[in-house]
Amino acid sequence: MASQAINSKTADKTLLVLSPDFPNENNNQYSGASFVKNQLEPIKKYFKEIIVIAPKLFTGGVLNIDKLCQDYSYDNVTVYYPYSIFYPRSLPPKSLNRHKVVLDFRAHTVERLIKKENIDFDIIHAHFTWPSAYIAARLKENYETPMVVTVHEDSGWLSEELEDCHPRIRFAWESADALIRVNKKDVPKLRAYNEHTYAIPNGHSPNFQPKDKLQCRKELNLPLDKKTIFGIGSLIERKGFNFLIDAMKMVNEYNKDVMCYICGAGPLKNTLQKQIQNLQLTNCVKLVGYVPEDLLPMWMNASDLFVLPSLNEGNPIVMFECLGCGKPFVGTDVGGVREIVTSEDYGLLVRPGNVQDLAEKLLTALDRDWDNKKIVAYARQYSWENIAGRVVRIYNELL
Repeated sequence: MASQAINSKTADKTLLVLSPDFPNENNNQYSGASFVKNQLEPIKKYFKEIIVIAPKLFTGGVLNIDKLCQDYSYDNVTVYYPYSIFYPRSLPPKSLNRHKVVLDFRAHTVERLIKKENIDFDIIHAHFTWPSAYIAARLKENYETPMVVTVHEDSGWLSEELEDCHPRIRFAWESADALIRVNKKDVPKLRAYNEHTYAIPNGHSPNFQPKDKLQCRKELNLPLDKKTIFGIGSLIERKGFNFLIDAMKMVNEYNKDVMCYICGAGPLKNTLQKQIQNLQLTNCVKLVGYVPEDLLPMWMNASDLFVLPSLNEGNPIVMFECLGCGKPFVGTDVGGVREIVTSEDYGLLVRPGNVQDLAEKLLTALDRDWDNKKIVAYARQYSWENIAGRVVRIYNELL
């Protein structure tokens, strides 16, 4: 695929992208990191070639990841999944997090792959601090190549990194030619390590645009006559779905014609299902399970509003996606959410962990006549196309 970029220093260059996760060819594995692939979609036209390296955990064939994540290419992008040995941060116990930074061989894996495949690159973009930014910093030293880091971490994870300040984390931040934080709020914290820190928010793909609500409900076999609340995320403590379920008990007492669908998978599934049963909400709160990415726009458009009750976030992708579909956002005032939901024309903000506040805001949002066209118009500035343009300007400055 020939570069379509005009007057860009990147047109004849190769971009190396490092990410701990990256969707496979069928987008059915690592879908949680689909935003990295979605951001690359408009960026790829600015480059001659893009190389993505996302080391996968060596499991000896125990997990399906070995079969699902195979190297592949599309357009001018090549994706590698080299095997590596590391202790995933997501696995317990949390007290081992500092040591997990040491028990991680992904840097060696990436360096070995680059030499084996004789990969040449002109600039590096690392997504997440660990391990990608650390790997990028090592590559910068060896290849004298500029590096950009996007710090995607949720606010809780970033706080851990700032508090712990492991030497490898500090090395990664200080080595970057540009640090990108997904919200403005945390920029001063990172500028203490690197003065070249910028705020660039996340975005949404063109798939997230308005569709006919009733038609989407018919295709998903959802009730046509009920107010519908939609939420999605991993079923983990940080996402706060237990507070949403408690809030739905209060909502249900005022309005029996409201359905709440929670999409996602995770370790708290059974706990949340038991909570729903104990509160006698099985008729109005449903755990849908994992939803393929290609169905998410339909779920967004089938709803009346989107809810995200997280205890902490960086700048949640789903917020931009719901706004792109013209749906109001009801969510906790965490991370960079307030920087995007700047007006009650676009949504309502909730105090984290406050069930009463969440229930009241949901009832208010359900009763309001929202200007969906205004929400869509506002969300256009957060298309990945526009966000990518801001990232490419940083590439050009470094080149």
